[in-house]
Amino acid sequence: MEKFFDYFDARHRQTIMNKPAGTDGPVITISRLTGCDARQVAGQVVDILNRRENAKKWRWVDKDIIYDIARELNTNSERVETFYKGYELSDMSEMIMAFSGAYVSDLRVKKAIRDVVLPMCKEGNIVLVGRGGVSIAQNIENALHVRLIAPFYWRVENVMKKKHLDMSKAEEFIVDTDEKRHQLITTFLEKKSVNIDYLFDITLNRKSYGIDETAGLIVEMYDKKCKKTVPETSKTSNIF
Repeated sequence: MEKFFDYFDARHRQTIMNKPAGTDGPVITISRLTGCDARQVAGQVVDILNRRENAKKWRWVDKDIIYDIARELNTNSERVETFYKGYELSDMSEMIMAFSGAYVSDLRVKKAIRDVVLPMCKEGNIVLVGRGGVSIAQNIENALHVRLIAPFYWRVENVMKKKHLDMSKAEEFIVDTDEKRHQLITTFLEKKSVNIDYLFDITLNRKSYGIDETAGLIVEMYDKKCKKTVPETSKTSNIF
């Protein structure tokens, strides 16, 4: 039975990949600096879109993707998470995995990520948080690419509160995570670039806008860029 569903999933993805490019999406990708509450924002964006369409068409995806990718590779989710977090495997770990038959190269993980994420974006009605989505979905026309930022010490205070860390640990966590997220985005670009600002349609400062306001602005910009017609009663200004 499991093999049947594996086959169906592969066929389903291939069907999506064979669709004309003009029918791709819609998709919203949200990239963020550490401590900008992207998951909460994504949840609100999906809630707004589903409420106004009176249907549960939209969903947001973050870590759930890891389990699909691990299944694709027939490996455990920790291996995929290791790639996402940017950790380098030690020579000893690689040797042990190779002898045990469990070794999966970064190249295979990267390909599996693209093979799972791209069809998901092309199929549409997805809000994708992180995971290199802005790079993978860059050629999808019916898409909005969002970047969430905030001042460093605003984010430090947020991380201290959310993760119960002291200031020093929170600073270290932010610097380390920001660097790894930047590397992940550039990993999926055809041409590596230090400056990734050009990838995004809008950049929002979370210090200036609350979670609900940020979500509302994203929906408003999605409507403008993707040329969606919004009923008068569903305008973003009426949501708050």
